[in-house]
Amino acid sequence: MNRSFLSCLAFMTAAAAVNAQPADAARGQLLYSTHCVECHTSQMHWRQRRLAHDWDSLKAQVRRWQSEARLQWTEQDIADVARHLNDTIYHLPRPEQVGSAAPP
Repeated sequence: MNRSFLSCLAFMTAAAAVNAQPADAARGQLLYSTHCVECHTSQMHWRQRRLAHDWDSLKAQVRRWQSEARLQWTEQDIADVARHLNDTIYHLPRPEQVGSAAPP
């Protein structure tokens, strides 16, 4: 293989790794505290009729409200905020957690 092909392949692999970073809860906390807490107190998340009942619906609600606020968040931003909310309030299984428990 020629050098330029290998360099290109290495660059593409590194770029893919950067884009595939797991959600960052600290960044999610920052985004949430900057843009959401004005309207969303912790009581909002504990209400009886909450709309987030699994990981996908939690992300859907974050996506919905960032859109309503016209924040133009990326999918990574949405995942970061959802992870923050899940880690601190909801404690729902995320797709990468399903099936990760050790067998009995």
